[in-house]
Amino acid sequence: MSSPAYQRVLLKLSGEALMGCRDYGIDPVVADQIAAEIVEVRQLGVELAIVIGGGNIFRGLTVSAKGMDRTTADNMGMLATVMNALALSDAMERHGADTRVLTRWGGSCCSPPAPGTRISRRTRRRRFAPWRFEPTSS
Repeated sequence: MSSPAYQRVLLKLSGEALMGCRDYGIDPVVADQIAAEIVEVRQLGVELAIVIGGGNIFRGLTVSAKGMDRTTADNMGMLATVMNALALSDAMERHGADTRVLTRWGGSCCSPPAPGTRISRRTRRRRFAPWRFEPTSS
């Protein structure tokens, strides 16, 4: 087998990828399939960082257009990304991966605060780090 074209990859997953055929939420079978593929790529020696969205659970832009405060809506969307990261992390661990959900947002109940140095260190240690997407707003 030839070596991978890239040694380090940033994978951006839409939260909607976790829905499968559902209208909303997370399909555990689909999450497991995605996790298995990610673990397989990692076993080839590729360093992976994963960013995942939350549109399968909550769309901040949609509800802010209907009157919700934009900051509140964005914060709710960020919580949805943490939920997806936890679901993917759980599925990957069932496939034997060492994972850690990292966020720079204060979600200490389920993930440690993660400055950029910690994220970089985890990838070098060949641990998975499903990140949640963190949009910036002014």
